[in-house]
Amino acid sequence: MAFDRAFLDELNARSDILDVVSHYVQLKKSGSYYFGLCPFHNEKSGSFCVTPEKQMFHCFGCGAGGGVLSFIMRAEGLTFPDAVRFQAAQIGMQVPESRADPRETHRRDRLLALSTDAARFFRQQLWLPENQAVAAYFLRRGLSRKTMNRFGLGYAPDSFSALLDAMCEKGYAKEELLDAGLASRSEKGRVYDRFRNRVMFPIIDVRGQVIAFGGRVMDDSKPKYLNSPETSIFHKSRNLFALNLARKTKSDYFILAEGYMDVIALHQAGFDSAVASLGTALTEEQVRLISRHTGKVVISYDADGAGQAAAQRAIDLLKKTDLQVKVLRIPGAKDPDEFIKEKGADAYRKLIERSESDNAYRLDAIAAKYDLDEDEERVRFLHDAAAMLAKIDGAVEREVYAGRAAKMARVTSEAMAVEVRRALAVQQKKQKAAEKREVRAVVNAAQPRDRTLQYQNVRSAKAEEGIIRLIFADDSLIGEVAQQITPQEFTAQVLQKIFAHALTLHRQGHRVDVPAFEGYLEDNEMQHLTAVLGRDRASTQNWQQALHDYISTIERCRMKSGGSGGGEDPLLRMSRIHREKNRLGGNRI
Repeated sequence: MAFDRAFLDELNARSDILDVVSHYVQLKKSGSYYFGLCPFHNEKSGSFCVTPEKQMFHCFGCGAGGGVLSFIMRAEGLTFPDAVRFQAAQIGMQVPESRADPRETHRRDRLLALSTDAARFFRQQLWLPENQAVAAYFLRRGLSRKTMNRFGLGYAPDSFSALLDAMCEKGYAKEELLDAGLASRSEKGRVYDRFRNRVMFPIIDVRGQVIAFGGRVMDDSKPKYLNSPETSIFHKSRNLFALNLARKTKSDYFILAEGYMDVIALHQAGFDSAVASLGTALTEEQVRLISRHTGKVVISYDADGAGQAAAQRAIDLLKKTDLQVKVLRIPGAKDPDEFIKEKGADAYRKLIERSESDNAYRLDAIAAKYDLDEDEERVRFLHDAAAMLAKIDGAVEREVYAGRAAKMARVTSEAMAVEVRRALAVQQKKQKAAEKREVRAVVNAAQPRDRTLQYQNVRSAKAEEGIIRLIFADDSLIGEVAQQITPQEFTAQVLQKIFAHALTLHRQGHRVDVPAFEGYLEDNEMQHLTAVLGRDRASTQNWQQALHDYISTIERCRMKSGGSGGGEDPLLRMSRIHREKNRLGGNRI
């Protein structure tokens, strides 16, 4: 979708990047910069930098970078058009949708309408007389008709074309069903229903739109669950099942469950803050979604080995966003749905009240691997426990759980403290070494981080980077810079693209800053731009000499790469002489 440049300029002007990022990241001021832990990768030491003066962010660890809209795209898992709409809504601006690509808007609207009509079709099928056995399946699972209607549960008939025929009768094309993930194509080219003889769970986004489906068999067939594939309206890593309902809860915590039925059973029992990931392990994007609505999460995964392993992974992701994490243990039952059926909602509520902190849960999980009545096993437990405790950031919290581990192994607190200090020293040494390697590799690397943007002539490209920094430091210089060098003389394609767009913006009377390149540069190109701008703070006090040095370097590199015997290209020579005259005789206007 193409947005009017004047609208984007106003949107960026009214969107302060420091204010936007501060809703997601805790920042600390250092000079004219603000640093914090990167929300896009796991780190212990803040390499994420916000530069308000340039309205940009850049992470020296993972390379992420851009302006306000680039940050929103990553933080919220949105496309550029959706990020524009999201931020416009935050600051009360009306998006001029009339400038949208009508074909793109029409296609998206059609897929959303198709998904809604498919959900209605599945729901109608559930209550047909011939499908009474299907409705009875949900009733046997303890769901009321009210709950079934609230979640829009349905049934996909045991047919290769029931949905296909019904939707085509409504005017939808087969290609649209394929695009929406509702149909599949065989090797012979036949289009058929993706979901057949399955109970259906519509997946609804926070705007209340049906975007995908999950289907479950009613017997022991495989696969047990079948989910919609990734589509233009559905990205499974960026959505959560029942978030559209949980976001309205009055509880101060979310319950994170594993499956659709667990979530539905919890909601029916009064726990209306339950959500689940969508057929995959919990993702960073989903964690960020949760953190927007609550500061506390209770993990309630299945009691089997796979569920407990998933809980360990979930703890790591949830703790990255400073969420308070507790883990609920379900005794004598496999999952929340089964426990609530047997013991009731009050019993489950007591489990929530008694749920353990993530650190206590992890200590217990380590202890379960060893026989603490055997001396050698106790030593191994203490070694593993110390390594885990060393990862706790807070000294007080670390000491509390060290004391707990000491009691479990029946050793003194002093002995445990010594072991933890030893593990902490080893961890800190490794962490510092890794951080130094990481930052040094990114900051000092001669080549772009992304290999697809690799420089063919590193020395020339470094001078070209200097020109880019110069015009971003003061865009009033662009007119004079353009008289002395053209984009075609840049050897690095990505830098040539940036310089050319800067010239276009300048000629059209627009500011040349990082936000003006959002929606124009690809994500990897935007990251490289912020990396270039973040390396050195360009000074414009002696810009003419700096520009002359940069251009001289570019020309020397070009002449050297052009081979010997031919001398300097006449056109380049004339261009060089003209620039030299400008440099010596011209003054900045």
